[in-house]
Amino acid sequence: MSSKKVRGSAGEKTLSPEEQEAKINEIRKLIGPATSKVPVPCSDDIISRYLRARNWNTKKATKMLKDTVKWRMEHKPEKIRWEDIAQEAETGKIYRANYHDKQGRTVLVMRPGFQNTNSTKGQIKYLVYCIENALMNLNPDQEEMVWLIDFQGWTMSSISMRVTRETANILQDHYPDRLGLAILYNPPKIFESFWTMVRPFLETKTYQKVKFVYSNDAVSQKKMEELFDMDTLESSFGGRNSTGFNYETYAKQMMEDDKKMDNFINSGCSSLHFQPSFMASEASDGGGIASSHENPPVSCKDVPKIEADMPKEMQKG
Repeated sequence: MSSKKVRGSAGEKTLSPEEQEAKINEIRKLIGPATSKVPVPCSDDIISRYLRARNWNTKKATKMLKDTVKWRMEHKPEKIRWEDIAQEAETGKIYRANYHDKQGRTVLVMRPGFQNTNSTKGQIKYLVYCIENALMNLNPDQEEMVWLIDFQGWTMSSISMRVTRETANILQDHYPDRLGLAILYNPPKIFESFWTMVRPFLETKTYQKVKFVYSNDAVSQKKMEELFDMDTLESSFGGRNSTGFNYETYAKQMMEDDKKMDNFINSGCSSLHFQPSFMASEASDGGGIASSHENPPVSCKDVPKIEADMPKEMQKG
């Protein structure tokens, strides 16, 4: 298994590598024989994230993992393509920045004040597309992303409580330990009342990763300098990069990323058997996927047998 350290916080268990491995093996037994045939969602690193999210409680982590498998099989987030969400992206309300933070984490820029549609389904679909793309573009030694949330033009009508709640649920339930930090940049005073309503459905771990930053506060700006290379950080966040969002340029970039994704997903494969949010970066020698060493790769011809071997509660329908 991975030798990554367990990142503990107040109230969180700290386990030895041997204890972690025992917990992971227990999860595999609880899920059933399908784990030996489905390497991606059941790799050690993936299971560890679900265990950390549930404070190493194996039963709770198992339920969480099963729910994610069901969700991915139903919604197939790795198969969302640019043409499916292009309209949602027009205003630059969410996009992957072309830079990382100093820790190598992918950065998602969000501008809720630039909301341009009324479809909850469309907005969530676009969010999931962006998360999948952000995680696909992580540096090889990273598993977290950073959200930079700009409140330019934001009002109480900019975003619905339903979308906010679903965003929190998807992030916490299906992408555990993927958010490293969320920076709320220049939120207006009126946001405090909205934040009071949002806070109850955020888990403590998620809530603790949310930081308020203000451009007129020296301490806040120092924090940004610690996190980012100011030459690459956009000027709207206090950096020196004046290049803003360009829809045409971004569309080309995303369509290229979609092609890379298609190279890794054979026609007919379900989201269970290959998930881009867990995908390693392309190797410098021309590509390929770094497979989990614990399990052999799976091809599309294995799909019917894998689903037949899964416990009934994890199968479709």
